[in-house]
Amino acid sequence: MQNPGSQPPGSATMTDSPSPRYSNVAIAFHWLLAIAIVASFCVGLYMSGLTMSPTRLKLFNWHKWAGMTIFALSGLRLLWRQMHRPPADVDMPAWQQRAAHATHIAMYLLFFGVPLAGWAYSSAAGFPVVVYGVIPLPDFVPVDKGLAESLKALHHWLAFGLAFAVIGHVGAALKHQFIDRDGLLLRMWPRRPSTSLLIP
Repeated sequence: MQNPGSQPPGSATMTDSPSPRYSNVAIAFHWLLAIAIVASFCVGLYMSGLTMSPTRLKLFNWHKWAGMTIFALSGLRLLWRQMHRPPADVDMPAWQQRAAHATHIAMYLLFFGVPLAGWAYSSAAGFPVVVYGVIPLPDFVPVDKGLAESLKALHHWLAFGLAFAVIGHVGAALKHQFIDRDGLLLRMWPRRPSTSLLIP
């Protein structure tokens, strides 16, 4: 919920002065990605412990589709962010700003890195990705068992890296809301702040 840095005021790719809240489109991207990432991670954990079966194969396909959806949403979200000025940072110590920006950049890199590693792993294992069962994606790595094992491990550790980054992000947002009481969380809340969310 913290932005990684404001663009120059004269940037031609952005809208006018920022609002105290994120735009409705930015909020929608944020929460759609949050739901997709949590769901995909949980499905990935669950299916990895299953024996080979039709259910496991179905979950693998759903997991791939979710990954490609996350990849596409991340691209659209990044494009939107480049064209619309985010709210200014709330007041906080410089080290917290640097940590927030670094975490945000790391998450964006992982939004793309985790799906790409999974796509490459599937291709190397000889299982092409067909999004929603109708959109075939090209195999950008050759079928190779050894490569597939390496890419599987990479996908695994990148996914856990993203999970830890998300946990840190959520923890920081809750700290700002309930300890610092600076209203940061409300800037990304799906609806306008209500009295039930405001902290006296």
